[in-house]
Amino acid sequence: MTLVFVETDESGQVALTSAEALTFARTNADVLAADSFSAGVEAAVIGALTEAATEQLAALGVDRIHHLETADLEAYSAPAWAQALVDIAPETGAVLASGTPRGMELMTHVAVRTGERMAANVVAADEEGLLRQVLGGAAFERLQVGGDLQVLTLAGHACNPEETTPTTPEIFTHSPETAAEDLRVRVVRTEVETADDNDTSGLTQARAVVGAGRGVGSENGFGEVLELVDHLGGALGVSRVVTGLGWRPHTEQVGQTGSRITPDVYIACGISGAIQHMAGIEGAKTLIAINTDEESTMVQRADYAIIGDLHEVIGAVNEEIRNRRG
Repeated sequence: MTLVFVETDESGQVALTSAEALTFARTNADVLAADSFSAGVEAAVIGALTEAATEQLAALGVDRIHHLETADLEAYSAPAWAQALVDIAPETGAVLASGTPRGMELMTHVAVRTGERMAANVVAADEEGLLRQVLGGAAFERLQVGGDLQVLTLAGHACNPEETTPTTPEIFTHSPETAAEDLRVRVVRTEVETADDNDTSGLTQARAVVGAGRGVGSENGFGEVLELVDHLGGALGVSRVVTGLGWRPHTEQVGQTGSRITPDVYIACGISGAIQHMAGIEGAKTLIAINTDEESTMVQRADYAIIGDLHEVIGAVNEEIRNRRG
């Protein structure tokens, strides 16, 4: 049996990354469960469980939903939440979460409390064991966790969320008792940024993303890039160097320390292709590079590449789009 920790958003919907984790658990159920244990998928939801989330979980093939809700669990506390998961974890099987900051922290605590090993950033599983990415996705490692319980996190966008024939999941309600020492570290206040400049949802959900790196030249060099973004109805994504120089806000950063994106097309303009940036765009379906350096990592990894000055290339593209649109 595989237990998946499910994160929900402010509207009560299942988070995209959790939908990915549930799909991974379902499609690899036979591998993750021990031979003597059933190969089903169970979901753990801490806090509110909405009707919409229940329907989503059913569509994603969940057999059982464990709803954990007490006053002590209202605010996020890694030790308390982890112990709640340990209490319902299968004796033989796996506990899985998406590799979000919260998922990584919780699975670390679960591994310590169960005395099991943890595999982070897993991308695949088969009879030979688990495959996980290391060095920001530049390399992969095959490993076997062993033990009675596999504890793992799924790398962001390692699989696409896919619905299946809806199940009718059993819902179990739990009111776990929380030890005082497990509440020593917990969230005491949440401050929500409301300004549009702090919202990354447009970047992570855009079907077309135009990326800009040091090659734009300066803080004032984004004119052509932003026009192309507007033509495509997409979003702007930038490299860490760009935010480090103060040219654009951190909310636009793509990469290991920024947003991980899964657009239909990513156009990388003047970006060399550092490991951290490549980790953030690995989910892009089509990669187009515009760069003066034909030996750069980005050009070598691209599906299509244009060798040239980005301002000249994008300027020509924008002009052609304007002409065709009249």
